[in-house]
Parts: sequence; C-alpha cells; structure tokens
Amino acid sequence: PTVLMMVGLQGSGKTTTTGKLALWLQKNGRRPLMVSTDVYRPAALEQLSVIGKAVEVPVYDGPGQNDAIERARQAFQQARNTGYDTLLVDTAGRLHIDDTLMVELERLHKLLDPKEVLLVADAMTGQDAVNSASQFDQRLALTGVILTKMDGDARGGAALSIKSVTGKPIKFIGVGEKYDAIEIFHPDRMAGRILGMGDVLSLIEKAEEAVDEENAEEMLEKLRRDEFSLEDFRDQLRQIRKLGPIEQILGMLPQIGPLKGIDKLRVDEKELGHVEAIINSMTPRERRNYKIINGSRRKRIAQGSGRPVSEVNRLLKQYMQARKMMKQVGKGFLGKRLPKLNFPI
Repeated sequence: PTVLMMVGLQGSGKTTTTGKLALWLQKNGRRPLMVSTDVYRPAALEQLSVIGKAVEVPVYDGPGQNDAIERARQAFQQARNTGYDTLLVDTAGRLHIDDTLMVELERLHKLLDPKEVLLVADAMTGQDAVNSASQFDQRLALTGVILTKMDGDARGGAALSIKSVTGKPIKFIGVGEKYDAIEIFHPDRMAGRILGMGDVLSLIEKAEEAVDEENAEEMLEKLRRDEFSLEDFRDQLRQIRKLGPIEQILGMLPQIGPLKGIDKLRVDEKELGHVEAIINSMTPRERRNYKIINGSRRKRIAQGSGRPVSEVNRLLKQYMQARKMMKQVGKGFLGKRLPKLNFPI
C-alpha cells in the first residue's frame, strides 16, 4: 500500500485532518486504512476510531496498543493482506518539538518508507507554523504541508511563508470543521483571495459536487414557467448550505463593483434554520401558492415555527423579491448558461 505519514504538533488538527484526507481519498477512488501510532495521548486511539466511523473509513484496531512501531508494522501488514491501497498513519504530536518525538518519527519513516510525509500545521499560529515546518523538514524531509483553519483570517500568509522557508508545496488546506472541508491547495486561487479577486473556480467546483444536474435543469424550467414556489425556495437554501459556511462562500466572490466588501458580511447560520422552520410550518398548499397566506395564516405559521410574525412577513417579502429576480435570470442571458455550470440558482 501507499503510505501517507501525517506529522505535526499537538493541537494542529492532525488527527481530524487524517480523517478528512481519508474521506477525500475514498471519494476519489482509493481504499484507505487509517492507523494511530499516538500511544501516549489519552484517548488518541479512540479519537481516530470515532472519526473513522464518521467518515466510514476503516481504522486499524489490532495488537500494539502501547507500541507505536508495532502498531505501524501490524497496520501495514493488514493493509497489504486485505486489499487496502493506502495507509494513513496518524503519528504522535507534542506541544513542542523534542528529540524523543523526532527519533520515533524517524523510526516509523525507516519502517514504512512513506511516499508522502505531510506536515499538518495550524495556519492561525503564523510564525510558529513556519518554525515547526522548518524543524520537521530538517529531520524527516517533508514532501508537503496541509494547512488547517484556512477558513479563518490568516488569508494565506502562513502558506506563503512555509513555502518560502521549506520549499515544500502546500498540498491541501482545511477550510472548515466538517469532514469534507478539505481542498487541494491552488496557489493562484489563494493569491486571488488575498488580492480580493475571489476564488470563483473553487466555488464552481463546490457547486458541482453539491448540486444535482437534473435538479438544476428542473429548477431552470420552473423559473422559465414562473413556477418557483416556497418549496423550491427552501430547497435552494438547502443546496446553498451544502456548499459550506455562508461567510466562506462570500469570501470566494470577487471583491469588486457591487460585491466589494461582501466578504466582510457576517451571516448568522441560525437564521437560515429559522427560514426553513417557517416554510416547514406552512401547509403544502401554502408553499405552492404564497398568495393565499393572509394575516391569520401568517399568525398560525409563526406559532408553528416558534418565530415572530415579523419574521414570517420578512421571509415572504424576501421570497417575492427572489422570485422576481430569478424570473428575470431564468429568461435572460445568464439563465441559459446556468445548467452548464451546475450552479445553484
């Protein structure tokens, strides 16, 4: 099997990133097996097992509970004997780099001969991430880096510094807490974000993963026939939420013209949940025909959703505005191209 060795300081998000990468590999046709060699930190082995269940990737759970080298050896044998083509090794971390840690990592490296030695570093720690990258590279000859917490305000400074100091490529970035929130690192796209030019290509890729092409075609037809209902409005909100945190999506838009400063907007994700609760409190007939929702119906919907009537009124106003705008888009120049992008309308 191909061995990927994950290294890094404690608290960098190494174990979670191991699970994220395993899920990404599985989605891309690999058969990964994970193993933790962190026999020192309490519950470290259990943490990887929990993550493995969440991402539906198997985790080695055999002999060697107290011996990192033996666990790695046994896991490699299991991967080879049972048809797994990739072994991800989640190694032990420390609060600070010390010789004991490095000697163990060097022994694991000699035993497994990994194709990739990936440093997991927290982008928010700035210079500390750069220093740790340099020290790990001197002892282990890193092949690449995965930067976590790139959805924060770091804006790529750590990525530029690590690349400059070590000469090793940034291969992936973590962009959120969910297990699918990991992306291949594209330097040109990161440069675009730093310069305020956005990252539309990544946004389109996210949309292509999250949006079903048939549903997009069906939605476009509804727009053209002026049949965009509150049920469709709710479904589109769900599609948008699949793309990831709203603020992260806004950060991918180019900061020019009317969109200038949109990445600074703060969106309360709970509000989207409230919108869905209000729509769910409507009857199917009300969702299909908003015109019948009079004052008494609005009061009943508010009570059913646990939200004030003012929020129901605001939602209906926003829906009517969206309906008007989408009707224009559906009939216009842009609407003819939306299905090709598979982009949520």
